[in-house]
Amino acid sequence: MYNFDKSIDRRNSNSYKWDGTDDSNMIPMWVADMDFQTAPAIIDTLRKRVEHGVFGYTRVPDEYYGAIVSWFQRRHGWTIDKSSILYTTGVVPAVSVAIKAMTNPGAGVILHTPAYNCFFSSIRNNGCKLVESRLKNDNGRFTMDYDNLEELCRDDNNKVMLLCNPHNPTGRLWNRDELQRMADICHRNNVAIISDEIHCELTYGGNKYIPFGTVDSTAVVLCSPSKAFNIAGLQIANIICSDEPLRNRIDRAININEVCDVNPFGVLALMAAYNDSEDWLDALCQYIWENYKALCGFFAENLPQIKITPLEATYLVWADCSSLGIKSSELEKRFEQDGKVKLSGGTLYGDAGEGFMRINIACPRERMMEGLRRMAKVLKMKSEE
Repeated sequence: MYNFDKSIDRRNSNSYKWDGTDDSNMIPMWVADMDFQTAPAIIDTLRKRVEHGVFGYTRVPDEYYGAIVSWFQRRHGWTIDKSSILYTTGVVPAVSVAIKAMTNPGAGVILHTPAYNCFFSSIRNNGCKLVESRLKNDNGRFTMDYDNLEELCRDDNNKVMLLCNPHNPTGRLWNRDELQRMADICHRNNVAIISDEIHCELTYGGNKYIPFGTVDSTAVVLCSPSKAFNIAGLQIANIICSDEPLRNRIDRAININEVCDVNPFGVLALMAAYNDSEDWLDALCQYIWENYKALCGFFAENLPQIKITPLEATYLVWADCSSLGIKSSELEKRFEQDGKVKLSGGTLYGDAGEGFMRINIACPRERMMEGLRRMAKVLKMKSEE
């Protein structure tokens, strides 16, 4: 029904991913957006709005909140009161305003590394201190270091734990027991929780997304349809906060940071995504899962020295290249210059990412396979040096 094999030419569309290089032969498999057209219902909705031809300031209607409440209730069993929802222009701005509202300058924010690179700047830009808790690599599967988390939470200066659920870049999907253990540690030590759940719809292999809000109602949860429905450029996201005084502080921070005005396309796209595009999302997840299986088969046959982290969620594959003995930054450069395939080096996500590469597989399968073949060619050239 949906043709995810269709190749869409994104060059000369002002795409950050595709137009960031003048090399027309480059295959970009780095920044986290997809090369698929979004769901037909979203395209139809936006087309009708464009045909109206007037694009003034946007009022967010009640139907917007209803779409969010209905989606999370029926798909994830999470009951959200619409009064708990604050809209903003993206999840990164949402992270920043949540930190602003929940800390004072100089406070510590606990972050599980390797971590999404924008988290580092969000913490820094609020005058806070990054407090790193490295994930443990247990035979290729990343887990939480609870003893370290407990130790860090005991420090009175550390006020917030910032979680990525599902986790970018490792592809982990935290289960209910793991989330509960994090919540218990934070509550014992009066540490607040912010959970970025932007990748929550992209889950595979029978793994189930657990909203942190169903484990701990005091957690501040950030969500958006932008990753799952490939509408990041429409700039829409939501902050779910059940605590009214805290929600008022976050709302104030949204206004201070001037990220309170959303555009008409983002509002309509969210409603079309949550109300009319569930079957498209299911088909997308199946296609990405098949991409992942094809990637694993390719690496097993052609690049067995690179170990692939199990992908439970997201469309971002975390590849352990440490056996090659090449720094991530150098490997990234070699793939780009010699192989014409652009990936994200692991140290973009902190020092804990050294030795890894992040590969975006949300593209037509043949394009992905060509990117992998180029990687293999580069490493073959290296072995022959």
